Amino acid sequence: MKIEFAPLSVPLQRRLQTASVVQWVFSFLSLAQCCTVAFIALFFTRFWLVSALYAAWWFIDREKPSKGGRRIHTVRNSVVWRYMRDYFPITLVKTAELDPRQNYLVGFHPHGILAAGAFINFCTEGSGFSTLLPGIPPPLMMLSLWFRVPFLRDCLMSAGLVSSDKESASYVLQKLEGGNMLAIIIGGAQEALDARPGSCTLLLKNRKGFVRLAIEHGTPLVPIFSFGENDLFEQVRNPKGSWLRQLQHRLQQIMGISLPIFYARGIFQYSFGLVPYRRPICTVVGKPIPVQRKHRPSEEEVDQVHQQYLNELCKLFEEHKAKYNIPEDRHLEFI
Repeated sequence: MKIEFAPLSVPLQRRLQTASVVQWVFSFLSLAQCCTVAFIALFFTRFWLVSALYAAWWFIDREKPSKGGRRIHTVRNSVVWRYMRDYFPITLVKTAELDPRQNYLVGFHPHGILAAGAFINFCTEGSGFSTLLPGIPPPLMMLSLWFRVPFLRDCLMSAGLVSSDKESASYVLQKLEGGNMLAIIIGGAQEALDARPGSCTLLLKNRKGFVRLAIEHGTPLVPIFSFGENDLFEQVRNPKGSWLRQLQHRLQQIMGISLPIFYARGIFQYSFGLVPYRRPICTVVGKPIPVQRKHRPSEEEVDQVHQQYLNELCKLFEEHKAKYNIPEDRHLEFI
């Protein structure tokens, strides 16, 4: 006997979508704090053995974030991510076929405030990544800082996140069997300070480390542009040279993360809050750029491939911007 459930009403679906996004926005920093506090607090209770055993496991497993991580498909396939996808909504579009026998190094642009498109597309199956690009697991690089938080490190790895250091990238790209798409948000946390609706500013002009890495491994580069990523939040004005921008840069140098002052809508009202606007995000995967392998590329060779990457990224943006309501006179700006 087959049991069929009635479909959820539209208001209930919207509430679930909003709840999933609220959980994502507010849970990350609070989860990091709670994990740290719980780990320390357990040492002073009768459950101290839990923290002691985890500390031993942490030591044994300490290099795992730099060794490809530990993806758990049950976590990536959770229904929560589908509700989160539908909230904005988020879609993933490919413009070329990718060979699952080949490794790829992907540049994701822009970072936005919270990198929602990168997270849903690469860390979950919400947008159907494995269906669109079968046989190519997409590890996404994240600041090494977060992998030093007990318990949280395991949650991050379960979604497919890996440490953002050269050792970690090389481990993925040197796999001879291929079939890996290493994703890097090139602009990083610093680019988030320029993320606001309508912005097309990318921190990429002098970011060439990923190009050198691709040449050293002979890995094709794939540009990705996520239309709508910068439209999810407003940000307090922080022009270059202002005291606020200087303070944010100083804090980034100390802490390793940027602290944009952002706002959007609330949970039960639309005038003010920290919940992102319900605006569509479309992540477009560009065509792979062939890269010839060379163990020690010269600066000129790196600059040449870097310029080719910039040209392909601009081409990708110009070809698709009209579909996503980007004005004709707006173009990418590299800083």
